[in-house]
Amino acid sequence: MIIKTYFSHAGMVFRRGAGLKKFMNEHTDGYRMHILKKYIGDRAFYKMLFLLVLPLVVQQGVTNFVSLVDNLMVGSLGTGQMSSVAIVNQLVFVFNLAIFGGVSGASIFGAQFAGVGDDDGLRQTFRFKWIFGAAAACLAIAVFYWFGDRLVLLFLENESNAEADIGTLLGYAQSYLRIILLGLVPFMIVQVYSSTLREMGDTVVPMIASVAAIVVNIVFNYLLIFGKFGFPQMGVAGAAAATALSRYVELAVVMLHTHRHAAKFRFIRGAYKSLYIPSVLVKKIALTGTPLMLNEVLWSLAMTFINRAYSTRGLEAVAAMNITTTAWNLFCVIMFAMGTAVSIVVGRELGRGDKARAIDLDRKILAFTVAIHILIGALVILTSRLIPEMYNTEPEVKALAARLLIVAGASLPMHSLVHCIYFTIRSGGKTLITFLFDSVYTWVIPAVLAFCLCTYTALPLHLIYFIVQFSEIVKMGIGLVMLRSGFWANTVIREESHEPIQSGCEL
Repeated sequence: MIIKTYFSHAGMVFRRGAGLKKFMNEHTDGYRMHILKKYIGDRAFYKMLFLLVLPLVVQQGVTNFVSLVDNLMVGSLGTGQMSSVAIVNQLVFVFNLAIFGGVSGASIFGAQFAGVGDDDGLRQTFRFKWIFGAAAACLAIAVFYWFGDRLVLLFLENESNAEADIGTLLGYAQSYLRIILLGLVPFMIVQVYSSTLREMGDTVVPMIASVAAIVVNIVFNYLLIFGKFGFPQMGVAGAAAATALSRYVELAVVMLHTHRHAAKFRFIRGAYKSLYIPSVLVKKIALTGTPLMLNEVLWSLAMTFINRAYSTRGLEAVAAMNITTTAWNLFCVIMFAMGTAVSIVVGRELGRGDKARAIDLDRKILAFTVAIHILIGALVILTSRLIPEMYNTEPEVKALAARLLIVAGASLPMHSLVHCIYFTIRSGGKTLITFLFDSVYTWVIPAVLAFCLCTYTALPLHLIYFIVQFSEIVKMGIGLVMLRSGFWANTVIREESHEPIQSGCEL
Protein backbone atom coordinates (compact mmCIF):
# COMPACT_ATOMS: atom_id res chain seq x y z
CA MET A 1 0.00 0.00 0.00
CA ILE A 2 2.83 2.37 0.93
CA ILE A 3 4.69 1.63 -2.29
CA LYS A 4 1.52 2.15 -4.33
CA THR A 5 0.83 5.48 -2.67
CA TYR A 6 4.42 6.65 -3.25
CA PHE A 7 4.35 5.86 -6.95
CA SER A 8 0.93 7.43 -7.29
CA HIS A 9 2.22 10.62 -5.75
CA ALA A 10 5.35 10.60 -7.89
CA GLY A 11 3.21 10.12 -11.01
CA MET A 12 1.08 13.12 -10.09
CA VAL A 13 4.24 15.21 -9.67
CA PHE A 14 5.57 14.28 -13.05
CA ARG A 15 2.18 14.77 -14.72
CA ARG A 16 2.01 18.25 -13.25
CA GLY A 17 5.06 19.17 -15.32
CA ALA A 18 7.89 18.76 -12.83
CA GLY A 19 9.41 15.94 -14.86
CA LEU A 20 12.08 13.46 -13.91
CA LYS A 21 14.90 15.87 -14.73
CA LYS A 22 13.58 18.61 -12.43
CA PHE A 23 12.90 16.06 -9.69
CA MET A 24 16.49 14.77 -9.81
CA ASN A 25 18.00 18.26 -10.07
CA GLU A 26 16.14 19.44 -7.00
CA HIS A 27 17.35 16.50 -4.95
CA THR A 28 20.91 16.77 -6.34
CA ASP A 29 21.06 20.47 -5.63
CA GLY A 30 19.76 19.91 -2.12
CA TYR A 31 22.41 17.28 -1.42
CA ARG A 32 25.12 19.46 -2.93
CA MET A 33 24.12 22.39 -0.73
CA HIS A 34 24.13 20.11 2.31
CA ILE A 35 27.69 18.97 1.52
CA LEU A 36 28.87 22.52 0.87
CA LYS A 37 27.39 23.78 4.12
CA LYS A 38 28.89 20.84 5.99
CA TYR A 39 32.47 21.20 4.76
CA ILE A 40 32.80 24.81 3.60
CA GLY A 41 32.55 27.72 6.01
CA ASP A 42 31.22 31.22 5.47
CA ARG A 43 33.24 34.40 5.10
CA ALA A 44 33.42 34.95 8.87
CA PHE A 45 34.86 31.46 9.36
CA TYR A 46 37.67 31.95 6.86
CA LYS A 47 38.40 35.43 8.21
CA MET A 48 38.76 33.99 11.70
CA LEU A 49 40.94 31.16 10.42
CA PHE A 50 43.06 33.52 8.35
CA LEU A 51 43.74 35.88 11.25
CA LEU A 52 44.69 32.95 13.47
CA VAL A 53 46.74 30.99 10.98
CA LEU A 54 48.59 33.78 9.13
CA PRO A 55 50.98 34.66 11.99
CA LEU A 56 51.65 30.95 12.53
CA VAL A 57 52.36 30.44 8.83
CA VAL A 58 54.65 33.47 8.73
CA GLN A 59 56.49 32.30 11.84
CA GLN A 60 56.85 28.71 10.69
CA GLY A 61 57.54 29.72 7.11
CA VAL A 62 60.32 32.10 7.97
CA THR A 63 61.76 29.64 10.48
CA ASN A 64 61.82 26.80 7.97
CA PHE A 65 63.13 29.09 5.26
CA VAL A 66 66.02 29.94 7.53
CA SER A 67 66.56 26.21 8.09
CA LEU A 68 66.84 25.91 4.33
CA VAL A 69 69.34 28.79 4.24
CA ASP A 70 71.26 27.14 7.10
CA ASN A 71 71.39 23.94 5.12
CA LEU A 72 72.59 25.74 2.02
CA MET A 73 75.32 27.58 3.95
CA VAL A 74 76.52 24.47 5.78
CA GLY A 75 76.04 22.40 2.62
CA SER A 76 78.42 24.74 0.78
CA LEU A 77 81.15 23.44 3.10
CA GLY A 78 80.62 19.91 1.79
CA THR A 79 78.40 16.83 2.01
CA GLY A 80 80.17 15.60 5.15
CA GLN A 81 79.53 18.78 7.10
CA MET A 82 75.90 18.92 5.98
CA SER A 83 75.30 15.29 6.92
CA SER A 84 76.92 15.66 10.36
CA VAL A 85 74.81 18.70 11.19
CA ALA A 86 71.70 16.85 9.95
CA ILE A 87 72.44 13.94 12.32
CA VAL A 88 72.82 16.24 15.34
CA ASN A 89 69.64 18.10 14.45
CA GLN A 90 67.81 14.78 14.24
CA LEU A 91 68.92 14.00 17.80
CA VAL A 92 68.02 17.47 19.11
CA PHE A 93 64.67 17.01 17.38
CA VAL A 94 63.81 14.41 20.03
CA PHE A 95 64.35 17.00 22.80
CA ASN A 96 62.34 19.61 20.92
CA LEU A 97 59.36 17.30 20.59
CA ALA A 98 59.65 16.20 24.22
CA ILE A 99 59.31 19.85 25.24
CA PHE A 100 56.49 20.30 22.77
CA GLY A 101 54.70 17.23 24.11
CA GLY A 102 55.00 18.25 27.76
CA VAL A 103 53.91 21.81 27.04
CA SER A 104 51.05 20.62 24.84
CA GLY A 105 49.63 18.45 27.61
CA ALA A 106 49.19 21.54 29.77
CA SER A 107 48.05 23.55 26.73
CA ILE A 108 44.95 21.39 26.37
CA PHE A 109 43.85 22.78 29.72
CA GLY A 110 45.27 26.24 28.98
CA ALA A 111 43.20 26.62 25.80
CA GLN A 112 40.04 25.67 27.64
CA PHE A 113 40.86 27.95 30.59
CA ALA A 114 41.37 30.77 28.08
CA GLY A 115 38.02 29.92 26.49
CA VAL A 116 36.21 30.64 29.79
CA GLY A 117 38.47 33.53 30.86
CA ASP A 118 40.02 31.72 33.85
CA ASP A 119 43.29 33.65 34.42
CA ASP A 120 44.20 31.68 37.53
CA GLY A 121 43.86 28.38 35.71
CA LEU A 122 45.99 29.71 32.85
CA ARG A 123 48.63 30.87 35.36
CA GLN A 124 48.80 27.43 36.92
CA THR A 125 49.22 25.67 33.58
CA PHE A 126 52.01 28.17 32.81
CA ARG A 127 53.82 27.11 36.00
CA PHE A 128 53.38 23.46 35.13
CA LYS A 129 55.00 24.04 31.73
CA TRP A 130 57.93 25.79 33.40
CA ILE A 131 58.60 23.00 35.87
CA PHE A 132 58.33 20.29 33.25
CA GLY A 133 60.43 22.20 30.73
CA ALA A 134 63.24 22.88 33.19
CA ALA A 135 63.44 19.22 34.16
CA ALA A 136 63.42 18.09 30.51
CA ALA A 137 66.11 20.60 29.52
CA CYS A 138 68.44 19.51 32.33
CA LEU A 139 67.98 15.86 31.40
CA ALA A 140 68.57 16.51 27.69
CA ILE A 141 71.76 18.50 28.30
CA ALA A 142 73.13 15.73 30.51
CA VAL A 143 72.31 13.01 27.95
CA PHE A 144 73.79 14.91 25.00
CA TYR A 145 76.89 15.92 26.98
CA TRP A 146 77.74 12.42 28.16
CA PHE A 147 76.36 10.25 25.35
CA GLY A 148 76.25 12.57 22.33
CA ASP A 149 79.20 10.91 20.56
CA ARG A 150 77.71 7.44 20.88
CA LEU A 151 74.36 8.63 19.54
CA VAL A 152 76.00 10.26 16.51
CA LEU A 153 78.01 7.12 15.80
CA LEU A 154 74.78 5.14 15.47
CA PHE A 155 74.24 7.01 12.20
CA LEU A 156 77.83 6.89 11.00
CA GLU A 157 78.97 3.34 11.69
CA ASN A 158 77.81 1.39 8.67
CA GLU A 159 79.40 -0.39 5.76
CA SER A 160 78.80 2.49 3.37
CA ASN A 161 81.09 4.90 5.26
CA ALA A 162 84.84 4.44 5.15
CA GLU A 163 86.59 4.07 8.50
CA ALA A 164 88.72 7.12 7.78
CA ASP A 165 85.68 9.30 7.20
CA ILE A 166 83.96 8.46 10.48
CA GLY A 167 86.45 10.37 12.63
CA THR A 168 86.13 13.47 10.46
CA LEU A 169 82.35 13.35 10.42
CA LEU A 170 82.24 12.80 14.18
CA GLY A 171 84.46 15.85 14.66
CA TYR A 172 82.03 18.01 12.69
CA ALA A 173 79.12 16.67 14.75
CA GLN A 174 80.92 17.26 18.06
CA SER A 175 81.72 20.88 17.17
CA TYR A 176 78.09 21.53 16.31
CA LEU A 177 76.54 19.65 19.24
CA ARG A 178 78.60 21.24 22.03
CA ILE A 179 77.52 24.73 21.05
CA ILE A 180 73.91 23.95 20.11
CA LEU A 181 73.35 22.71 23.68
CA LEU A 182 73.57 26.35 24.80
CA GLY A 183 70.32 27.01 22.98
CA LEU A 184 68.22 24.28 24.60
CA VAL A 185 67.20 26.26 27.72
CA PRO A 186 66.05 29.41 25.89
CA PHE A 187 64.19 27.21 23.40
CA MET A 188 62.32 25.61 26.28
CA ILE A 189 61.38 28.94 27.89
CA VAL A 190 60.16 30.32 24.54
CA GLN A 191 57.84 27.34 24.15
CA VAL A 192 56.41 27.94 27.64
CA TYR A 193 55.64 31.60 26.92
CA SER A 194 54.61 31.31 23.27
CA SER A 195 52.25 28.38 23.81
CA THR A 196 50.44 30.31 26.57
CA LEU A 197 50.10 33.39 24.37
CA ARG A 198 48.66 31.26 21.55
CA GLU A 199 46.13 29.74 23.94
CA MET A 200 44.90 33.30 24.52
CA GLY A 201 44.60 33.79 20.76
CA ASP A 202 47.76 35.90 20.38
CA THR A 203 49.84 34.39 17.61
CA VAL A 204 51.42 37.70 16.52
CA VAL A 205 53.93 38.13 19.38
CA PRO A 206 55.48 34.65 18.94
CA MET A 207 55.70 35.41 15.22
CA ILE A 208 57.53 38.72 15.80
CA ALA A 209 59.92 37.03 18.22
CA SER A 210 60.62 34.27 15.74
CA VAL A 211 61.25 36.70 12.88
CA ALA A 212 63.69 38.69 15.05
CA ALA A 213 65.53 35.50 15.92
CA ILE A 214 65.64 34.46 12.31
CA VAL A 215 67.24 37.72 11.19
CA VAL A 216 69.93 37.25 13.83
CA ASN A 217 70.42 33.63 12.77
CA ILE A 218 70.91 34.44 9.10
CA VAL A 219 73.29 37.34 9.75
CA PHE A 220 75.47 35.47 12.20
CA ASN A 221 75.40 32.31 10.10
CA TYR A 222 77.04 34.29 7.33
CA LEU A 223 79.51 35.99 9.67
CA LEU A 224 80.56 32.94 11.69
CA ILE A 225 80.41 30.11 9.15
CA PHE A 226 82.52 31.94 6.56
CA GLY A 227 84.44 34.37 8.82
CA LYS A 228 83.24 37.66 7.32
CA PHE A 229 83.93 41.23 8.55
CA GLY A 230 86.58 40.21 11.02
CA PHE A 231 84.62 37.37 12.65
CA PRO A 232 86.36 33.98 13.02
CA GLN A 233 85.70 31.33 10.38
CA MET A 234 84.06 28.63 12.50
CA GLY A 235 82.37 26.38 9.91
CA VAL A 236 79.70 24.12 11.43
CA ALA A 237 80.47 25.51 14.90
CA GLY A 238 79.56 28.95 13.58
CA ALA A 239 76.18 27.64 12.44
CA ALA A 240 75.56 26.27 15.95
CA ALA A 241 76.63 29.55 17.59
CA ALA A 242 74.29 31.56 15.34
CA THR A 243 71.37 29.26 16.17
CA ALA A 244 72.04 29.42 19.93
CA LEU A 245 72.31 33.22 19.84
CA SER A 246 69.03 33.50 17.93
CA ARG A 247 67.28 31.47 20.66
CA TYR A 248 68.22 34.10 23.26
CA VAL A 249 66.98 36.91 21.03
CA GLU A 250 63.64 35.14 20.58
CA LEU A 251 63.40 34.61 24.33
CA ALA A 252 64.07 38.27 25.08
CA VAL A 253 61.34 39.47 22.71
CA VAL A 254 58.67 37.09 24.04
CA MET A 255 59.43 37.65 27.73
CA LEU A 256 59.75 41.44 27.51
CA HIS A 257 56.50 41.82 25.57
CA THR A 258 54.56 39.54 27.89
CA HIS A 259 55.71 41.23 31.10
CA ARG A 260 55.31 44.75 29.71
CA HIS A 261 51.71 43.99 28.75
CA ALA A 262 50.66 42.27 31.94
CA ALA A 263 47.29 44.05 31.79
CA LYS A 264 46.53 42.09 28.63
CA PHE A 265 48.29 38.86 29.61
CA ARG A 266 46.91 38.71 33.15
CA PHE A 267 48.17 35.16 33.73
CA ILE A 268 51.73 36.54 34.14
CA ARG A 269 50.75 38.56 37.24
CA GLY A 270 52.03 36.61 40.20
CA ALA A 271 53.16 33.71 38.04
CA TYR A 272 56.59 33.67 39.73
CA LYS A 273 55.46 34.42 43.28
CA SER A 274 55.27 30.71 43.99
CA LEU A 275 55.39 27.32 42.32
CA TYR A 276 51.94 26.44 43.66
CA ILE A 277 49.74 24.33 41.40
CA PRO A 278 46.59 22.69 42.80
CA SER A 279 47.19 18.99 43.22
CA VAL A 280 43.92 18.24 41.42
CA LEU A 281 45.12 20.14 38.34
CA VAL A 282 48.57 18.53 38.48
CA LYS A 283 46.93 15.13 38.53
CA LYS A 284 44.66 16.01 35.61
CA ILE A 285 47.51 17.44 33.52
CA ALA A 286 49.72 14.48 34.37
CA LEU A 287 47.04 11.97 33.43
CA THR A 288 46.29 13.81 30.21
CA GLY A 289 49.76 15.11 29.41
CA THR A 290 51.91 12.06 30.16
CA PRO A 291 50.61 10.04 27.20
CA LEU A 292 51.05 13.15 25.07
CA MET A 293 54.64 13.71 26.19
CA LEU A 294 55.45 10.03 25.74
CA ASN A 295 53.83 10.18 22.34
CA GLU A 296 56.01 13.07 21.18
CA VAL A 297 59.16 11.44 22.54
CA LEU A 298 58.42 8.00 21.16
CA TRP A 299 57.26 9.41 17.82
CA SER A 300 60.45 11.46 17.48
CA LEU A 301 62.49 8.39 18.44
CA ALA A 302 60.60 6.41 15.81
CA MET A 303 61.45 9.04 13.19
CA THR A 304 65.07 8.94 14.34
CA PHE A 305 65.00 5.14 14.03
CA ILE A 306 63.56 5.42 10.52
CA ASN A 307 66.24 7.92 9.50
CA ARG A 308 68.84 5.63 11.05
CA ALA A 309 67.53 2.85 8.79
CA TYR A 310 67.80 5.15 5.77
CA SER A 311 71.36 6.11 6.78
CA THR A 312 72.49 2.49 6.29
CA ARG A 313 72.32 3.24 2.57
CA GLY A 314 75.32 5.55 2.95
CA LEU A 315 76.28 9.20 3.37
CA GLU A 316 74.51 10.08 0.12
CA ALA A 317 71.24 8.83 1.61
CA VAL A 318 71.77 10.96 4.74
CA ALA A 319 72.43 14.05 2.62
CA ALA A 320 69.46 13.42 0.30
CA MET A 321 67.12 12.85 3.27
CA ASN A 322 68.38 16.07 4.84
CA ILE A 323 67.54 18.02 1.67
CA THR A 324 64.13 16.35 1.46
CA THR A 325 63.27 16.92 5.13
CA THR A 326 64.32 20.57 5.01
CA ALA A 327 62.21 21.23 1.92
CA TRP A 328 59.34 19.18 3.37
CA ASN A 329 59.29 21.31 6.52
CA LEU A 330 59.17 24.46 4.41
CA PHE A 331 56.22 23.24 2.36
CA CYS A 332 54.43 21.97 5.49
CA VAL A 333 54.17 25.32 7.26
CA ILE A 334 50.43 25.60 6.56
CA MET A 335 49.88 22.03 7.76
CA PHE A 336 51.67 22.78 11.04
CA ALA A 337 49.71 26.00 11.44
CA MET A 338 46.43 24.21 10.81
CA GLY A 339 47.25 21.69 13.53
CA THR A 340 47.79 24.55 15.99
CA ALA A 341 44.61 26.23 14.77
CA VAL A 342 42.63 23.06 15.45
CA SER A 343 44.00 22.94 19.00
CA ILE A 344 43.09 26.56 19.67
CA VAL A 345 39.70 26.79 17.94
CA VAL A 346 38.36 23.40 18.97
CA GLY A 347 39.86 23.64 22.46
CA ARG A 348 38.17 26.98 23.13
CA GLU A 349 34.77 25.78 21.94
CA LEU A 350 35.06 22.65 24.06
CA GLY A 351 36.04 24.84 27.02
CA ARG A 352 32.82 26.81 26.52
CA GLY A 353 30.87 23.54 26.39
CA ASP A 354 29.74 24.01 22.77
CA LYS A 355 30.56 20.57 21.40
CA ALA A 356 28.38 20.84 18.29
CA ARG A 357 30.19 24.00 17.17
CA ALA A 358 33.57 22.42 17.96
CA ILE A 359 32.74 19.47 15.69
CA ASP A 360 31.44 21.75 12.93
CA LEU A 361 34.48 24.06 12.96
CA ASP A 362 36.86 21.11 13.08
CA ARG A 363 35.22 19.50 10.05
CA LYS A 364 35.56 22.69 8.02
CA ILE A 365 39.20 23.24 9.03
CA LEU A 366 40.10 19.69 8.00
CA ALA A 367 38.36 20.04 4.64
CA PHE A 368 40.18 23.30 3.93
CA THR A 369 43.51 21.78 5.01
CA VAL A 370 43.24 18.83 2.61
CA ALA A 371 42.13 21.03 -0.30
CA ILE A 372 45.02 23.45 0.05
CA HIS A 373 47.58 20.68 0.47
CA ILE A 374 46.56 19.06 -2.79
CA LEU A 375 47.82 22.26 -4.42
CA ILE A 376 50.94 22.43 -2.23
CA GLY A 377 51.74 18.78 -2.94
CA ALA A 378 51.56 19.49 -6.67
CA LEU A 379 53.96 22.41 -6.15
CA VAL A 380 56.44 20.15 -4.34
CA ILE A 381 56.38 17.71 -7.27
CA LEU A 382 56.87 20.52 -9.81
CA THR A 383 59.91 21.90 -7.92
CA SER A 384 61.40 18.52 -7.00
CA ARG A 385 64.29 18.86 -9.44
CA LEU A 386 64.97 22.53 -8.74
CA ILE A 387 65.43 22.41 -4.94
CA PRO A 388 68.39 19.95 -4.85
CA GLU A 389 70.21 22.05 -7.43
CA MET A 390 70.62 24.78 -4.81
CA TYR A 391 72.96 22.53 -2.84
CA ASN A 392 76.70 22.12 -3.34
CA THR A 393 76.70 18.34 -3.33
CA GLU A 394 77.21 15.36 -5.62
CA PRO A 395 74.89 14.72 -8.61
CA GLU A 396 73.88 11.37 -7.09
CA VAL A 397 72.64 13.12 -3.95
CA LYS A 398 70.67 15.66 -6.00
CA ALA A 399 69.04 12.96 -8.14
CA LEU A 400 68.01 10.92 -5.09
CA ALA A 401 66.66 13.99 -3.30
CA ALA A 402 64.54 14.86 -6.36
CA ARG A 403 62.94 11.40 -6.37
CA LEU A 404 62.29 11.61 -2.63
CA LEU A 405 60.64 15.02 -3.01
CA ILE A 406 58.21 13.64 -5.60
CA VAL A 407 57.10 11.02 -3.08
CA ALA A 408 56.86 13.65 -0.34
CA GLY A 409 54.66 15.89 -2.49
CA ALA A 410 52.33 13.06 -3.46
CA SER A 411 51.82 12.07 0.18
CA LEU A 412 51.36 15.61 1.53
CA PRO A 413 47.50 15.80 1.39
CA MET A 414 47.26 12.52 3.30
CA HIS A 415 49.75 13.64 5.94
CA SER A 416 48.00 17.00 6.38
CA LEU A 417 44.71 15.23 7.15
CA VAL A 418 46.36 12.82 9.61
CA HIS A 419 48.13 15.73 11.29
CA CYS A 420 44.91 17.65 11.91
CA ILE A 421 43.05 14.52 13.04
CA TYR A 422 45.75 14.03 15.67
CA PHE A 423 45.29 17.58 16.99
CA THR A 424 41.51 17.21 16.91
CA ILE A 425 41.51 14.14 19.12
CA ARG A 426 44.11 15.73 21.37
CA SER A 427 42.08 18.92 21.86
CA GLY A 428 39.45 16.95 23.78
CA GLY A 429 42.03 15.46 26.12
CA LYS A 430 42.02 11.99 24.54
CA THR A 431 45.78 11.76 24.82
CA LEU A 432 45.94 8.01 25.41
CA ILE A 433 44.14 7.53 22.10
CA THR A 434 46.51 9.95 20.36
CA PHE A 435 49.42 8.01 21.87
CA LEU A 436 48.16 4.79 20.29
CA PHE A 437 47.18 6.57 17.09
CA ASP A 438 50.48 8.34 16.57
CA SER A 439 53.60 6.91 18.16
CA VAL A 440 52.48 3.30 18.61
CA TYR A 441 51.30 3.15 15.00
CA THR A 442 54.56 4.73 13.79
CA TRP A 443 56.64 2.16 15.64
CA VAL A 444 54.50 -0.79 14.55
CA ILE A 445 54.10 0.03 10.85
CA PRO A 446 56.43 2.70 9.29
CA ALA A 447 59.43 2.00 11.55
CA VAL A 448 59.25 -1.77 11.01
CA LEU A 449 58.81 -1.29 7.27
CA ALA A 450 61.80 1.07 7.04
CA PHE A 451 64.06 -1.25 9.03
CA CYS A 452 63.08 -4.45 7.22
CA LEU A 453 63.17 -2.96 3.73
CA CYS A 454 66.53 -1.22 4.29
CA THR A 455 68.10 -4.24 5.99
CA TYR A 456 66.74 -7.24 4.09
CA THR A 457 66.02 -5.94 0.58
CA ALA A 458 67.94 -4.27 -2.21
CA LEU A 459 65.09 -1.90 -3.06
CA PRO A 460 66.21 1.63 -3.97
CA LEU A 461 65.79 4.20 -1.21
CA HIS A 462 63.14 6.25 -2.99
CA LEU A 463 60.91 3.17 -3.34
CA ILE A 464 61.37 2.31 0.35
CA TYR A 465 60.54 5.91 1.20
CA PHE A 466 57.38 5.63 -0.91
CA ILE A 467 56.21 2.50 0.91
CA VAL A 468 56.93 4.01 4.34
CA GLN A 469 55.22 7.33 3.55
CA PHE A 470 52.07 5.79 2.13
CA SER A 471 51.74 3.31 4.99
CA GLU A 472 49.96 6.29 6.64
CA ILE A 473 46.87 5.43 4.57
CA VAL A 474 45.82 2.89 7.20
CA LYS A 475 46.37 5.46 9.95
CA MET A 476 44.27 7.98 8.02
CA GLY A 477 41.40 5.49 7.76
CA ILE A 478 41.52 4.78 11.51
CA GLY A 479 41.57 8.50 12.23
CA LEU A 480 38.53 9.21 10.07
CA VAL A 481 36.55 6.52 11.86
CA MET A 482 37.47 7.98 15.26
CA LEU A 483 36.69 11.49 14.12
CA ARG A 484 33.29 10.50 12.80
CA SER A 485 32.33 8.93 16.14
CA GLY A 486 32.66 12.28 17.93
CA PHE A 487 33.98 10.64 21.12
CA TRP A 488 36.86 13.11 21.28
CA ALA A 489 34.64 16.19 21.84
CA ASN A 490 35.23 16.40 25.57
CA THR A 491 35.56 19.30 28.03
CA VAL A 492 38.45 18.64 30.43
CA ILE A 493 38.40 21.62 32.81
CA ARG A 494 35.06 20.89 34.56
CA GLU A 495 34.14 17.60 36.11
CA GLU A 496 30.46 18.16 35.35
CA SER A 497 31.15 18.55 31.68
CA HIS A 498 32.28 15.00 31.10
CA GLU A 499 28.93 13.80 29.91
CA PRO A 500 29.26 11.58 26.82
CA ILE A 501 28.60 13.24 23.51
CA GLN A 502 25.75 11.90 21.47
CA SER A 503 26.74 9.27 18.98
CA GLY A 504 26.38 9.72 15.29
CA CYS A 505 28.30 12.99 14.87
CA GLU A 506 29.18 13.00 11.21
CA LEU A 507 32.51 13.86 9.69
